[in-house]
Amino acid sequence: MVKLQKPAFAFMNGKLVPWDEATIHVGAPALIRGISVFEGIKGYWRHDESHLALVALRPHYDRLQRSAMLQHLPFSMSYQEFADACFTIVRKLLSQDRDLWIRPTLFALEGHWGIDTVTDLVITCYNQEKKAPDPISLGVSTWQRPIDTALPYRIKSAANYQMGRLARIEGRRQGFHDVIMLNQQGRVAEATGSCVLIVRDGAVLTPPSTEACLESITVNIIESICASHGIPFHRRPIDRTELRIADELALTGTLTEVAIVQHFEDREMPEARLLSHLRDEYFACARGLKENSLMPLTPV
Repeated sequence: MVKLQKPAFAFMNGKLVPWDEATIHVGAPALIRGISVFEGIKGYWRHDESHLALVALRPHYDRLQRSAMLQHLPFSMSYQEFADACFTIVRKLLSQDRDLWIRPTLFALEGHWGIDTVTDLVITCYNQEKKAPDPISLGVSTWQRPIDTALPYRIKSAANYQMGRLARIEGRRQGFHDVIMLNQQGRVAEATGSCVLIVRDGAVLTPPSTEACLESITVNIIESICASHGIPFHRRPIDRTELRIADELALTGTLTEVAIVQHFEDREMPEARLLSHLRDEYFACARGLKENSLMPLTPV
């Protein structure tokens, strides 16, 4: 059973508020129509424990801006104001023995069908263990990712995770940690909350965003790590059957990091040497042991 965290504070209305007071009215569009967009930002302690740094803070802010624009949500906060808000909640909830995951969410509080919309940025922050993700089992869901003209997949919105929730519930009943959703053409889109990496013949493959998956900041980082090590990396459509014959499989994302797939459906996967190497390189960059231009670290 997953125990949900209850931090002492949240950031709301431009200030810190006690967790139990971080409430939204029952008539808010965010509640009655699911109108909100969000980001997930990871904070890692440096390898020498000198400070904690937030990963790719500016790219996350930029993607939040794009999601807000596509969802017609006013969001006038500058990058520096956004960063300061993140720092405020992080400094309050910082713990030396844990990393952090921050969830800035832009909620629609007032308005009617896009008219006179009023929003507020609410930031919650949760502790995370300082360890690489455990290996996982993976299946394929019967639930599919919608097309861009039905539920735009490049908007990181609460509504876009409805299919993921249904798929995760289905997968859990079948004994899987997570499942892959296919797109409307029957090709690989993404997992319920992360993107897909496969290895075939020494190359790392992932679907492009036009295959109905999120424009992933973490995938961009993995691609840059591959480039620095001379590892072929290709964004192309991936058929379902390629999952079955892949040399290696993993899921990747800010919260997922790089989770190696140990079992796919009823198949035990071979040792993931290449993806395990990329996972280790990812953490080396996140902890400041190595530098990566697409993985800027903002000290708190």
